[in-house]
Amino acid sequence: MRARRLLVDVAPLRESPQFRRLWSGYVASVLGSQVTVVAVPYQVFRLTHSSLDVGLIGLAQIAPVLGGALVGGSVADAIDRRRLLLVTQALLGMCSLGLFWNASLAQPRLWPLYVLSAIGGGFSSVDSSTRAAVVANLVERRQLPSANALWQLLFQLGSVAGPALAGVLVAQVGVASTYAVDVGTSLVALAFVARLQPLPPLGGGTRFGWQSMKEGLRFLGGRQLLQATFVIDLNAMILGMPRALFPALGILRFHGGARTVGLLYAAPGTGAFIGAMLTGWVSAVRRQGRAVLIAVALWGLAIAAFGVVSWLAAGLVLLGVAGAADVISAVFRGTILQNEAPDALRGRVSSIHTAVVTGGPRLGDVESGAVASAVGAPTAVISGGLGCLAGVALVWWLMPSLAAYRTDRHEAAEGDG
Repeated sequence: MRARRLLVDVAPLRESPQFRRLWSGYVASVLGSQVTVVAVPYQVFRLTHSSLDVGLIGLAQIAPVLGGALVGGSVADAIDRRRLLLVTQALLGMCSLGLFWNASLAQPRLWPLYVLSAIGGGFSSVDSSTRAAVVANLVERRQLPSANALWQLLFQLGSVAGPALAGVLVAQVGVASTYAVDVGTSLVALAFVARLQPLPPLGGGTRFGWQSMKEGLRFLGGRQLLQATFVIDLNAMILGMPRALFPALGILRFHGGARTVGLLYAAPGTGAFIGAMLTGWVSAVRRQGRAVLIAVALWGLAIAAFGVVSWLAAGLVLLGVAGAADVISAVFRGTILQNEAPDALRGRVSSIHTAVVTGGPRLGDVESGAVASAVGAPTAVISGGLGCLAGVALVWWLMPSLAAYRTDRHEAAEGDG
């Protein structure tokens, strides 16, 4: 009994064929995209030997990520979401094909790495907004925490296997073959998504356009709870996300090569994967907002400690702890959003969530790269983690609806129905 409460609940996969198909297709998609997440910054660092240039990948992606999320959410609330997922997966595969072509040149160019990463970031935001809008309609409300935990398990599996595989591929067969893996996984994801039934928005959808996007933004106005879930994640990712420094830390501080860099990228995902595997308890948590705040505080503390250590094994453990804390935060933040947003607006609200989740780490890349250029990578990591802890305290104080949030009223409403 205790083991069942601890291990991740797979009931959504067992009971919903639609959810199972969607989840299975994204296993391949996430694996391929995480391979590319390592390959691009590694190639940029090898071409430029600059952590700031690595951080600028995130800067190049910010506008497409934000624009893609906002536009994608409006489109997801207007048309068949299955069709939109098919289109975005195909376009993401084409971006990976472009990276493969550039890496295959005798003298690879730097600019395609920025341009294709930016375009891919935009398509990925559309895809993420659409997928998030779909999940709540594929499982029962009581299964939402478990369904979100399964999605986090999927993403963290990719975060572990993808970087580790990328490190091996880059070292053994080169960057071009690494991008080729991402092309192949996009084709696999397309095949699974094609097997889904049509997924139109409930009620027939709304007309796509600027007014539709503004309606989603207006919905958030005055809703401090949802705003707080966005602010707390931005706090963690902008101040406490050190991934742009992994190439420099792996090569210079830990005296390794491609494999060491791959391990650093994989460590947060390893911890998050373990954390996601042990989420059988999440459906029993009622004070989900307070759980988010505690998890983000633990993230910041682990990141600050990572900046202090110079022993690779200890650093990997601390990154793993940070990853486990992040996955718990993500499960509860996603559940709060899906509970509080009606289906007619869920695509647009999810798009703002996607903009935060995908844009925050990219802003963090710029922040950490700039700070590291001024004071060094270790100091940049430490200051970011401590800044994250201060941010948690401010959100707890200034946005009290997050700490006060409970799930009891949703369960009571279902019981009355």
